[in-house]
Formats: sequence, C-alpha cells, structure tokens
Amino acid sequence: MIKRWLWGIGLVWAGWVQAQTGELLPIERKVSHGYATNNGVRLHYASLGQGPLVVLIHGFPDCWLTWRDLMPDLARDHEVVAVDQRGYNLSDRPAGVEAYDLARLVEDVVAVIESRGRERAVVVGHDWGGAVAWTLAQTHPERVEKLVILNLPHPRALLRELARNPRQQAASAYARRFQQEGAHTNLTAEGLAFWVQDPVVKARYVEAFRRSDFPAMLNYYRRNFPREPYLEDPSPVVKVTIPVLMIHGLKDTALLSPALDGTWEFVERDLTLVTIPEAGHFVQQDAPEDVRRNVRAWLGR
Repeated sequence: MIKRWLWGIGLVWAGWVQAQTGELLPIERKVSHGYATNNGVRLHYASLGQGPLVVLIHGFPDCWLTWRDLMPDLARDHEVVAVDQRGYNLSDRPAGVEAYDLARLVEDVVAVIESRGRERAVVVGHDWGGAVAWTLAQTHPERVEKLVILNLPHPRALLRELARNPRQQAASAYARRFQQEGAHTNLTAEGLAFWVQDPVVKARYVEAFRRSDFPAMLNYYRRNFPREPYLEDPSPVVKVTIPVLMIHGLKDTALLSPALDGTWEFVERDLTLVTIPEAGHFVQQDAPEDVRRNVRAWLGR
C-alpha cells in the first residue's frame, strides 16, 4: 500500500513539473512515472509498455529523455523503464563523492528492477550508464537477462587504452578536468545541453539539468574514473556470462574505438559488436533508427 501511495505521489509530482516547464515531447505524454528507493535514495523512472522488463540507463550529461526514440519501439512487447540516475533530473541528489561509487549505482538499478516486481531485466546502458550496466552484469549476473552497451568500452579495455594509447589519454583530458576540485562551477544547464540539436528537446534538457546537481554529475568521475598515472588492472578478469550487444558510434571523440579491441576477452557468451561510422558519442541520438533496428533484431534472436 505504501509503495503504491509513493508511486502515485511521484506521478503527480512529475506531471506537475512537466506542466510548469514548457512544451511536452510526445514521449512525455505516453509514459507513466514512478520511483524506486535504494537505501533512502529515491530514483525516478519513466515507464512504457508491458511484457519482459527492459531497464535503460543514461550517461553524462543526460536524463531518461535520451531514450525517447527507443522506448516506444521496445514498448510494443516489453515493459520499458528509463531511469534518471542519482544526481539527475527528478532523482535524489545525495551528497558526497562516495554516494556515487559504482557499487551504489548498481544497487540503484537492482532497486528499480525490484520495484517493478521482477527478478531480472534486459539492461541497456550508455556512457556512465554503460559502466553501471557492465558492472551490474559482472557482480549480479542473476539480475541481467541480456546486456546492451552504447558507446562505453569494457572498463578494463578503456583502462588499457589509458595506460598505453596517447590518443585516448588526450581524449580523456575532460575527465581529468572534471576530477578537479570546483570543476562543477564551470557547468551550466545550457552548456550541458550543447549536444542536443532539436530546440524543443533542448529546452526540456535544460529544464532537467536545472533540476540536477552539478557536483553530483562530476562525482561519477571523481569516484570511478581512473586517475593518473594510468595503470592496467592486473587482477583476474571476471567475465560477463550473459549475451552482449555493443553499439558504438565511431565519431566518438571521448571514448575512442581502439578500446573496443579485445572485448571478447571479457565476455564468456556471444558478443555482437555494431559500429556506426557517422555517429558520435550520443549514438542513440545521432543514429536512432540504426540503434532501434539493431536492438530490436538482437533481442528477437
């Protein structure tokens, strides 16, 4: 009863916020809103459809709206849940760098899965959402039916490139800046939405970022991104034991394609790798039809 009451309050609140912040996007008129709770942290999500559960996890700087093109298609035969990660949009913004440890972010996804009355889900992650998804699949494989990763190499492969590849070291200069004290003071909602092309969509993103917490966004980097001097991980590999689909826009200037090499060394089951030459880091935005078609076909195998 209490969970249903909280869900109802969340729905009313999300609807009120949308009503106050301008023109709604088509996807916003279709979805329902709810909240899961992980150790006192409330996590907002938008849901659509019925069927096997798919959980979508965004990266930086983003929110659940990044999945606006993929959600309606998957919702034809799935229950699709798009999460606002902690620190973003309508989710809580706990203080402290430790609150953004990957282990806590993984627990958030487990809480979302359980809030929908499920034991496991297909998990789709982009950027930091991809890092969370990789880690979830490694540490809680029983929670993941299949894994879809967009523009986030396996973390060990990325660390290898940081240790060996000067081009990746240069491409990651932004992450080193984000790790510095006070870096959040250089961020604005409008600046974070620089990559969103459609003016109506950009307006919704600006509103979402104004509701977000800039220090929290950068805590993902401060807590989890490797620091100099970059060294490869010598520990034994914990392989992912579920099927994996990776989609990577090759024009990504932050996460370079050489980090895709050798991914099969970290995956025990079948691995499908799709590269999209003309797409950049936000591949789900740059090539939504390619992403939709590949995800749909792969899930239907």
